[in-house]
Amino acid sequence: MITVTHLTKRFGRVTAVDDASFSALPGRVTGLLGPNGSGKTTTLRTLVGLVRPTSGSATIAGRPYASLPNPARNVGTMLDADALHAGRTGREELRLAAGILGLPASRVDDVLEIVGLTPAEAKRRTRTYSLGMRQRLGLGLALLGDPEVVVLDEPANGLDPMGIRWMRTLLRDFASEGRTVLLSSHLLTEMQTVCDDVVVVGHGRVLAQGTTASFVESDGNLEEAFVRLTAGTDRERVQQ
Repeated sequence: MITVTHLTKRFGRVTAVDDASFSALPGRVTGLLGPNGSGKTTTLRTLVGLVRPTSGSATIAGRPYASLPNPARNVGTMLDADALHAGRTGREELRLAAGILGLPASRVDDVLEIVGLTPAEAKRRTRTYSLGMRQRLGLGLALLGDPEVVVLDEPANGLDPMGIRWMRTLLRDFASEGRTVLLSSHLLTEMQTVCDDVVVVGHGRVLAQGTTASFVESDGNLEEAFVRLTAGTDRERVQQ
């Protein structure tokens, strides 16, 4: 379970996250939605210990990320699909990470199959990868340790329609095993399909949260709910 409680993060005079509180539950896919600059990525980076909060907390299973036993195996993260070594092959990236995590080499082959990278693609240098291939490899790195929690920032970027459908099935299956999925995305139609719960943020604040079904019931679809809730938040940021 992920719990964000009165989380605030300031960078100088800019408040990126403003007293945000929400939860992501086991067995469910939770979507974090908001306009560009709304604090989504900062929230996720704070959750996995890459950013220190100004106040409040973000915990996984009741503990900060850094205090989890072997956190990289308990929590799979993909926050930047471009954070790959351009000179390594996809297989080398996974093999190096597996060694750091103390995992058997056989896990690399398992993950390559899960994310749909062929043996030939796994032998290519990552600098030759398309954005969609980098997304698949990044997701493979997140799933390498067979974690109970996954945190993904824009995981569908660069995927074609078949890739998006594949990712949807993968995340739904992952949650059905009682694991926790928290992801951000700007693909509202896809979020409506894959997410059980939604947290809408604007200008660093939580504007609304609830089940996806409740947003659809009130507005007809998630896109209309998103537009209604976030209208004016970009203007507010400019005025400040």
